[in-house]
This record gives sequence, structure tokens and C-alpha cells, in this order.
Amino acid sequence: MDESLKPLFTPWKIGSCEVKNRIVVTSMGGTDLFGWMEKNHFDRDGARFIMEVAEGGAGLVLPGCQPVYNPMFGQWLHKNDRMYRDLAAWMPSFHKTGAKLFVQLTAGFGRSFTISALMERLWENPVLRTLSKPFMDLDRICASASPSPNRWSDKVPSRAMTVPEIDEFVHSFAACSCKLREAGVDGVEVHAVHEGYLLDQFTLPYVNKRADEYGGSFENRYRFAVRIVQAIHEACGDDFPVSLRYSVVSKTKGFRQGALPGEEFDEVGRSMGESERVARYLQDAGYAMLNCDNGTYDAWYWAHPPIYMPENCNLADVEHIRQFVDIPVVCAGRLDPHVAAAEIAAGRLDGAGFARRFLADPQWVAKLSQGREEDIRPCILCHNGCFNMCHYKGVPNDQDLTDSLHLARCAVNAEMLQWDKHHIEKTERSKTVIIVGGGIGGMECARVLALQGNHPVIYERGSELGGTFIAASAESYKGKLRDLLVWYRRQMDELDVEVHLDTEIRDIAEFGDRPVIIATGAAPKVLRSVPGHERMVEACEYLLGKREVGQTVAVIGGGLTGSEIAYELALQGKRPIIVEMKDDLIAQKGVCLANSSYLREWFALHEVPVYLETTLAEVRDGSILCRDAAGTAFAIACDSVIGSVGYDPAPLVPAGRNVHLVGDCLSVGNLRSVIWRAYEVAMKVGR
Repeated sequence: MDESLKPLFTPWKIGSCEVKNRIVVTSMGGTDLFGWMEKNHFDRDGARFIMEVAEGGAGLVLPGCQPVYNPMFGQWLHKNDRMYRDLAAWMPSFHKTGAKLFVQLTAGFGRSFTISALMERLWENPVLRTLSKPFMDLDRICASASPSPNRWSDKVPSRAMTVPEIDEFVHSFAACSCKLREAGVDGVEVHAVHEGYLLDQFTLPYVNKRADEYGGSFENRYRFAVRIVQAIHEACGDDFPVSLRYSVVSKTKGFRQGALPGEEFDEVGRSMGESERVARYLQDAGYAMLNCDNGTYDAWYWAHPPIYMPENCNLADVEHIRQFVDIPVVCAGRLDPHVAAAEIAAGRLDGAGFARRFLADPQWVAKLSQGREEDIRPCILCHNGCFNMCHYKGVPNDQDLTDSLHLARCAVNAEMLQWDKHHIEKTERSKTVIIVGGGIGGMECARVLALQGNHPVIYERGSELGGTFIAASAESYKGKLRDLLVWYRRQMDELDVEVHLDTEIRDIAEFGDRPVIIATGAAPKVLRSVPGHERMVEACEYLLGKREVGQTVAVIGGGLTGSEIAYELALQGKRPIIVEMKDDLIAQKGVCLANSSYLREWFALHEVPVYLETTLAEVRDGSILCRDAAGTAFAIACDSVIGSVGYDPAPLVPAGRNVHLVGDCLSVGNLRSVIWRAYEVAMKVGR
């Protein structure tokens, strides 16, 4: 082990509970012990994930947040005795790993509940609203501290919770905690005065406008959270530790308005000044640990940092607040383990929280401790598999139902929480499988085939493996993507995959009856109907440094790729201009709101010109001609034009009896669709 990492592997205490090391698995929806958005039960998949990360070396594991009142079917969590008995039977096996388990209990979502188009229809139709109440009572699920707009939808409002409803929640927190203690769980975490969830909504002045004992004064706004911890200790005793998920600062300018790193703004939520007082107040109320980051759902990129956010983005604020308490403080959010170890050694931090890293590689802690960092499959901060709730103008949460019901899967790890569907089976008869194309899809196929015991052979026309992902990972802020590319190339070496570079295959007939996987990617769309289109620089040509651009650059296409290119141009000191035919930027399924809202708000803050509902009519020397939604033509001066209007599948040959397509040559998608499809095809072909 790297000597500098040793502070991460020292013991510490949370109340009376000793934890073997400082690595905390923070909660993720979908890793729950009692089910996620379904009838409560002891969840074997959640338990498997928790066991894997514990066996992999984590010190403290926090499963996914467990609503004490289930949004689906309206169940109270403390009323199902059987699942607590199942948990009690499982706990001895968990404790053999040496890890500790705190179950995170939540009061729910309030105005942050992710509303879908289907839910909007249920709400707007009085008959459907009544009929749906037994399995989804939106009036109760979305209730908040005060009437307020939902984060995702203008159509489903949030009413004020009643005091009797608050009392029910307090009782359930205590009752659940007792059952968890009896089952052998080491502690609980209250979720949360954090991220703008329901308990946090009571504390935040811009949401809470109540005039009763739960509104107005400092003490009243935090009364709900205080009553919960007091009730837990009254029921379970003072020696049962209760952690609190806590956002140090809200970083919020208003409803649906976050504050970016470095931005000057007026805080409407919890300021640092208030937080200094709150931290001590909550400690004195009975909380034994603060598990910290920043943000709200209105400033979601702080709690769920995309790749554009600075590394260790929450660390300075968390370390500041630690000076005001005597209990342990944990920091989470794009935290670098080496930095965390140094801060723990310096006495400025007690624990290091990580989440998505464990989805990409459940064994990363063990590999870190063994000095095998190069073998860790990196999380690329994409949210494509784990948390892809997306939102854009006029559309609530645009997410496939299977994703809504199955969070915490992983774009780069097809097996995670899909073990029944994606798993390696050793083949009884090894076969040679030809793979045409050495991008991520081709390398994932080769990796799975090799693990099965087959002999994959990659033919790549370029001089290095990576394909289009080389361009996709080229921007200055995409170091994590470049890490993934390095990891895949290392896997090819470690698994002794036969690779032929600088070899273009034109006819697969030479491979006879051998199975062939085509992974030749996609071709960029060219706006041939636009006069002057030949003056445009294609996105990948720019990203690979093959074409230079001037100071003022028009980016045609405001999807994710175009927006990321515009962001990179601005970081380089150039002046991007975005032209997009839709009515919002990044209006595409699969891109998490935490990612898209960062870019939209960054462009607004830095006054990057954005032309929505605008089409390109002509590319001229020194300008482009565009048309707005009404058809009015206007010119925009620019030095260069980058085209990012999408791609078309470009398979070498069509799929056939012994020919399989993977990646963008089948259907243009994202990295998740490439890797998952590649895994599935390789698993099938290699049996």
C-alpha cells in the first residue's frame, strides 16, 4: 500500500461503535436492504451489493435510503416484521467482514419527488388520482413544509404537511430504529437535513413559510430533525449511534436555481453562518456523526457532482463545519482518496465518503490497499446507469420505467445489480471470435469473451485502441474518461487479447464460419443541404486536434456533445456560441439533471450566447446564417463553425446468422448502451 493512504485504514469511533477504517459507503437509491420503490421486503440484491463492498474492505456501509413511509403502496417501514427477521439472520454473515452497517432512514422527498409524465396524468385526472392513491398517493408523497413548486413538474404541487403527519413520521423513525437494533444493525442514519429532501425542506427559509411550531425561528425549522433523533434515543437508548446526512451549505439561489462553484450569490437556503450554529445544535440534540456534502435538488450538482465539478468540491466547507462540533464528520462528493487520507492525517476530517466508485468496482478499496490502483475500474461521473433522471423544458423526469425502478446500476460495469442478467459463465469449448473495431464496445466484448475462456481477436484500423472514445475523452476536464480508456487497454494486455492495429477489415468472408462481432461505430451526420457545410469542422476532428478553430466559434447542436465542446472552448478562453433547434439544451433522455443543469447554468452565468429553436441556414466566410422559430433569418459573426448534430450507425456489414452488431454501429447511444450491449452479445456468443 502507498504509505500516504494509510490514514484511510485507521480505526475510529461513531459514538460507542468502532469502525475499522475511514472509508464510508454512502447511500445510493437502489442499494436498499428493504427494496426500492416496491413493496418492502428483505432485498437479496441490495444485500449482495452491501456484502460485496464490505468484503472488498469498506469500513462503514450505508445502504440506499429507506423511506419510513414507502412512496409506493403507502407502507410504513416498521410494520413488516418478517423482513427484520430476515435481516437479523443475515447480519452475522455481514459482521464477519469486519465492517459496520448503519441503515439510512428517510422521511421522504416532498417537493423533490421525481415526477414523471405518467404521474402528471394521474394527478390531472381526478378519477385516476383517486384510483391510484392505494399505490401512489402523490398528495401525500409530495407534501412539504409549505406549499411549493415541485422540482421536476409545474403540474404537481406540494402542499403543507400537517402536524399529525409529522408525528407519524417521528414515531416510525423510532419504531424502525428499534427493529433495526434488534436485528443487529450497528446504527442508523437519518436522511436528511440534506440535498433539499423533505426534512431539509423544513429547515430552508425559501421553502418553509409555516407559522406553527415547525416554521419561522431557527429552533422551529430544525424541530422535525431534532424530534426524530430524540425519539430514536428514547426508544433505543443513548448507546445506539444516529448519524445525520447533512448539507453544510445549500448553494441555492431560488427554486430550480443553483449556485455554481465560485459564483457570487444570495443564499436562500442554509448559509455557512447558519450551518455553524446548526451543526452544534444537531450534535447537542443527539446526532453522533455528520455525513456531509452540499447542495439541494435545486443545486443538484453539489450532491451528485458531474465531471464538470471540481474534484473534492465539498471538502473545504465540510472541514470548516467540523471546527464547530465534537462528533465525527464525513465528507463526500468527488473525493480523491489520496486527498482524503492527507486530510484525515492532518486531523481536519474523520471519514471519507464514496458512492459511485463502488458501483464501477466493488473491490476498489481492496485494490487500493494492495497497491493495485491501475486495476481499479474508474467511475466516470456520468450518472448514465446509476442516477439518470433527466429534465428539460416542458418535460418532467424523462426516464424509462426500468431505470426509475432500478437505480444504482452502472454504465461501465454491466454486472452491477444486474447479476441475473449479466454474468460470466465459463465456456466448455473455447472458440475464436473475431471483433472488427477496437473501441470501447469491441474491447468490452473481448474482455468478456476472454473471461469466459474464449479467444477474442480484435482488428482495429487505427493505430491505437479506443475508437471514438479517444475523441469523447479528449476535453481537458475528462480525465476520468481517459482513466477508463487506460483501464480497458490494460485489460486487453492482462487478458492476453490478440490485437491487430492499423488493420482495416473490408470483407469478413476471410474469417469463414467464425463468429464475428462488428463494432465499427457511427459516422457523423453532415448537413449537406446547408450551403457552405464544407466549411464546418466536425466535432471529432476538433476534439482530436485535427482541425484548428478561431476565437469565436459557433457550435451547431446543443445536445450533450455540442454543449461539452462549447464548455471546453470557453475553458480555453475562446468565445463559443451554441445554436440548437430544440427549445432547450441537452434535451435528451439518459443525461442526469445534475449534469445538464450544471452546463445550462454555467452557460447562463458566463453569458455564453445560446440560440434555441434555431436552425442553421448557411455557413459563410466569417458568419453563419440562421433562422428562428418564426422563420426570420439573421446572421451570427464567427471565426469557425463546429458541427455536432449527431451520428448515423455505420456497420461494416449487416447483422446475420453469425454476425453480431454492438455499439453505435447498431444504434447510436451513450457509453452505457455500448458497454451493456457488448457484454450481452459477448456473453451469448462466447457460451
